[in-house]
Amino acid sequence: MSEDIGVRRIVTIVEETLIEGGRVLETPTRRAAAVAIIINPFAGAYQEDLTPLMTIGKALGRILPERAVAALGLSGDRVESFGKAALVGEDGELEHAGALLHPELGAPFRDVLGGGAALIPSSKKRGAPGAAFDIPLGHKDAARVRSHFDGMEVRVADAPRAGEIAVAIAVTDSGRPLPRVGGLTKDKIVGLDGMI
Repeated sequence: MSEDIGVRRIVTIVEETLIEGGRVLETPTRRAAAVAIIINPFAGAYQEDLTPLMTIGKALGRILPERAVAALGLSGDRVESFGKAALVGEDGELEHAGALLHPELGAPFRDVLGGGAALIPSSKKRGAPGAAFDIPLGHKDAARVRSHFDGMEVRVADAPRAGEIAVAIAVTDSGRPLPRVGGLTKDKIVGLDGMI
């Protein structure tokens, strides 16, 4: 399936924080990202209809979260926060990233997680191979949970090439380590409107 949509590589990254601020965490925080390096079918030429990229986004909306959730070793419904991002190679447009991330990727992503009422935070950037890009993170059911305002930096050494796009999603099993800036806490989530 991934070959059918022009995927050259998929990279999965897991981060586990054991010590933060000099303190050993009682429960380590974990986050995982899955990054697909895809061929950009519209690199170097303006194209009005970006439907093919939307179709690729829909497929990646299932493939990437399945890999990231599996890497964390938990069921999708236990994921606490999520995000998505794309890094476009130099011959592409930021709108190519938008076509991948927005119209179709979200629904299958939520299906893998068994829900997710909040908007999925996202970012788009253009860069050369090896450029770092950030996947913004927010609580999957309540956007106002401050302890889950976060981000995960990713990079792939040889991507994206000029005619490629790196598409990434991230999921976590918790918020930031040692959160203490107040606001809505996860035990007070209502989860009906995606905000509280």
